[in-house]
Amino acid sequence: MLSKCGKGENSLERLKSVVGWSISTLRPLMFGVAPYNPILGETHHVSRASLNVLLEQVSHHPPVTALHATDEKENIEMIWCHNPVPKFYGTKIETEVHGKKELRLLNKQENYVMNSPKLVIKLLPYPGVDWIGNVTIKCEESDLQADLCYQGASFLSNKGYRSIKGKIFVSSTSKTICEINGHWDRSVTTKDITTGKVNEIYNAKESLSGMKTPIVKDPKVVMPSESTVVWAEVSQSILTRNWDKAKQSKAIIEEKEREFAKERKSKSEIWIPKHFRVSYSKELGWESTPNERWVPQAPIIVPT
Repeated sequence: MLSKCGKGENSLERLKSVVGWSISTLRPLMFGVAPYNPILGETHHVSRASLNVLLEQVSHHPPVTALHATDEKENIEMIWCHNPVPKFYGTKIETEVHGKKELRLLNKQENYVMNSPKLVIKLLPYPGVDWIGNVTIKCEESDLQADLCYQGASFLSNKGYRSIKGKIFVSSTSKTICEINGHWDRSVTTKDITTGKVNEIYNAKESLSGMKTPIVKDPKVVMPSESTVVWAEVSQSILTRNWDKAKQSKAIIEEKEREFAKERKSKSEIWIPKHFRVSYSKELGWESTPNERWVPQAPIIVPT
């Protein structure tokens, strides 16, 4: 889906592809499954065909993750910097994902800037996890913008559960070109306001059914900071259902993290990310700039 973004015949078709791809980055999540808590400097470096992706945990308190991905063949670059901020509301936990995503179609000289919906964990009246909120995808070069609204179930009804509504319009005139409707975990379509033509821009079953698990192609060059190395014992213990061992291994990692932080503080040392230059301001929040122009091929690959 990502490679299709730069192949549209015009800016409108490319924006539709970007919207479809953006929706595809969301996944239905399971309630009660706790994620790993990335340690400072932890990385994930993976490749699929000509697409190379590198992530680094550039801050631990608060948690901030930087991502850089490049595809020289398709002339595509992505830069993200995310900072999740949870808030407790009694019956639910809402996590705002601060930070912007940038998708650059280099051969078209178009830059698409977008935000993320909120991750909501409902506790009452029934437990569940959902994505809700407003997302804007804007391209300054083409003067086109897409506004999306992710909707969850209401307090009294499941009607509209995981639905998505929105529009594509000209930013400078607010003239609507297309309407967007569907469900992000099923199918999403656009409808041309003038002609009434309907096109499917995202099909969850088709997009996700072919996904494959990454494999380690060259263990000798995997970085010590790689997630699969850092959490190896924890993951193995979970797979074998040895919960005591998993808890013990996780505690060891977290204790080392605290020890390193204490040591840096005693020496008045400031930790510097290896792969990104990072800045923070009240106006712009957290921002990251990759140190390298292109992400190299990774020792962990996704089979094609």
